[in-house]
Amino acid sequence: VTHLCWVPAEPYVIQTSEDKTVRIWDSRELQVAHRFPVKQYIQTYCDVSQDGRYCISSSNGFGGEGCEATLWDLRQTRSRVREYKGHFQTTASCVFLPKGLGLTPVVATSSHDCMVKVWNQDSGACLVTLCLDRSGPLASLAVCDSCTLLCASFNSGIHVLRINSVQGLELQEMATF
Repeated sequence: VTHLCWVPAEPYVIQTSEDKTVRIWDSRELQVAHRFPVKQYIQTYCDVSQDGRYCISSSNGFGGEGCEATLWDLRQTRSRVREYKGHFQTTASCVFLPKGLGLTPVVATSSHDCMVKVWNQDSGACLVTLCLDRSGPLASLAVCDSCTLLCASFNSGIHVLRINSVQGLELQEMATF
């Protein structure tokens, strides 16, 4: 098991794992309620949207093969909705961002390629990319509020990132600790 998270207001837990699968567990029966189709690479992380309708998983990979995040529908169809491709090494973390700044629904990913990307959840388009040079692999993301993210790095600690939409969408590093 590489990561797990609760589905809001539901008795379900989403789990990613090294066997390349994303599972939905029913916590009442302690059994797998659903298994999404096996991916090509290890699934590294998962998150669930605030409304509980979608989950996103991130994928291991090399040289741009794999390295994607995948949006899954948690409703009755329980199917793959889209993939977010553009990282060149393992996508280590993926999160849904709260609605704010007048944005359409967006997700963020961090990768071992030192990049943080923000994606339009619906279209799959990459809206902005921030390269954190010399940070080493980016291990995880934590959402603070609708415009602030924390990004953990192997070499340079924790980066405070701000999403700004004053002059188009921008992603800026505000501090490191």
